[in-house]
Amino acid sequence: MHETELHDLSDDADYAASVEQASASVMLTRTESGSRSFPSEPEGAELIYSKDNVTIHPTQFASERISGRLKLAKQGDSVFMTWSPYKGQRSNARLSEKDRNLYTIRAVPFSDVRSIRRHTPTLGWQYIIIVMSSGLAFPPLYFYNGGVKEFFATLKQHVLIVRSLEDANVFLVNDFQNPLQRTLSSLEMPGAVSMGSALSIPDSGSPLASLTDGGKNSAVLSQSIFRNWQKAQDPGRDLSINVLEKFSLVTKFARDTTTQLFRENSNGFAALDPKNYGIPRPRLDAPYQEEQEKKKVPEETHVPADPIEFDKLALVWGQPRQSPLGPIEWASFLDSEGRIMDSKALRKRVFYGGVEHTIRKEVWAFLLGYHDYESTYAEREYLKTSKRTEYMTIKQQWQSISPEQAKRFTKFRERKGLIDKDVVRTDRSLPFYEGDNNPNVKTLRDILLTYSFYNFDLGYCQGMSDLLSPILYVMEDESESFWCFVELMERLGPNFNRDQSGIHAQLFALSKLVELLDAPLHDYFQPRECLNYFFCFRWILIQFKREFEYEQIMFLWEVLWTRHLSEHLHLYLCVAILKRYRDKIMGEQMDFDTLLKFINELSGHIELDPFLRDAEALCIYAGENGAASIPPGTPPSLPIENESSLLYSQDDEVL
Repeated sequence: MHETELHDLSDDADYAASVEQASASVMLTRTESGSRSFPSEPEGAELIYSKDNVTIHPTQFASERISGRLKLAKQGDSVFMTWSPYKGQRSNARLSEKDRNLYTIRAVPFSDVRSIRRHTPTLGWQYIIIVMSSGLAFPPLYFYNGGVKEFFATLKQHVLIVRSLEDANVFLVNDFQNPLQRTLSSLEMPGAVSMGSALSIPDSGSPLASLTDGGKNSAVLSQSIFRNWQKAQDPGRDLSINVLEKFSLVTKFARDTTTQLFRENSNGFAALDPKNYGIPRPRLDAPYQEEQEKKKVPEETHVPADPIEFDKLALVWGQPRQSPLGPIEWASFLDSEGRIMDSKALRKRVFYGGVEHTIRKEVWAFLLGYHDYESTYAEREYLKTSKRTEYMTIKQQWQSISPEQAKRFTKFRERKGLIDKDVVRTDRSLPFYEGDNNPNVKTLRDILLTYSFYNFDLGYCQGMSDLLSPILYVMEDESESFWCFVELMERLGPNFNRDQSGIHAQLFALSKLVELLDAPLHDYFQPRECLNYFFCFRWILIQFKREFEYEQIMFLWEVLWTRHLSEHLHLYLCVAILKRYRDKIMGEQMDFDTLLKFINELSGHIELDPFLRDAEALCIYAGENGAASIPPGTPPSLPIENESSLLYSQDDEVL
């Protein structure tokens, strides 16, 4: 199902190769030069630490790992770190010598380092992550031969390192020459992080430096720094946008790795919470704040470890997202008559990259089942014509209802009233639907009313307009949007059953998946009456529609519609999100009400690509056990035939 090297965390051959490369590199270094320093080290620097077989994993492929030598060197009062890949590494991977050299770390001074994250798993290799004060982070450095403890022991002899109060695995680095900076650092003032930002402490003689004379104007200085820090710093953007923009200059592989590392150990509300990476925050009126925090924050609670080391799982099993499928590549999937030659390959391609918006209209018709993969151009044109006629026939059924008939047709009046209320508040901020008397809003209403007659048993329920809106936006045709919506509702219709049987089936499957993939989290939910997983209700009902931006939701849906790995990838996505926030959920001892509020507040704060990669990794990891946890016929699987007649059974007195 997947390549062997994708799940290889401790490849003996790979380790042996790195040892051999280390020996060869040592010989090469000794023969080329009597000096003990790399060319990238500062001239005349003293070598204080050296470690072989320190490795970077640019991708999840074992064959593309890059082994090298990590060094610490001291010159005067400054300490520098270098890492250089071994020359002549034997590899069958796509990485060339030039690609490997892109990862070289050249004489990074620790005055430019903000923090170091240490990770020492029970199984697997120890590694560290170096985060710069500018926000840039280097890929994780894996110590194949151990040595993380020695690395920190050496560093502590030459650089001021303080363990973070927020996270015991984060070490704040403060290598300051200016006494004022050291003082600000101890107070966790923003001035402590000055390298690479607009907040460096001014040299003596500058206008602001005079404020520090004798410390008598320190309050003025603190306020000035804080104001500047507020203007210059946006921690969320710093970590999610600036960092990735800067790191993209290095290489695509590094960007993939960086995306993963910034989601690691997310213990706060936002996955990119700066406190997890040792970013100091301003603390004004500290005694009062501490007193208030003692009242609000519960005592620290022990959180059981993740049983499957989730942080590593996505790196090993989940593949990075690709660029979207474009028109030229899309055409290559079609034969001369318009048939899809390899539907499995197409679905896999969409799964990993999505679709460019210019061809979404064509591709979605296949993914949703409106067009058959074997159909020709001519057959599809004929289908469009015949289906348009059928649509108009159904639409005329409700259009022909006279006012007198409507007075005696309670269900029609009530359904029409619900639809009229919902469509005017569905995605109205989108230009496609904004403004008064927008024809697209009217089309949305007409399609929903027509569907309520097409599927009279199910009718209309709140949330359907959310599912239809992106389809109409993409298809831009009333009839085709209707029939694509019909195909979608064949799978998601049970979500709107009056007895909520479709939702309950998915929530039950979700509970089984959490029990399989994170038993401690599942056990935590049990005594808190959370095992019904109703806090995930909205995610499942409308397929995360209100959790992401519009463009993101279109990408997510087309990924889900491929059914490439599973028809129930959305459930694995639920598990992925819960696992990413498990430490916060259990650490803060959230009960059902608190958890529901927390989940709702995640809307707009979930980064889609990393979580999709997590969901993929969990799905592959769970394998047959995961599939067995989901009962047959659970939406969005097509209903079991002998139950199809009961699928939309409704009580007569309820719409």
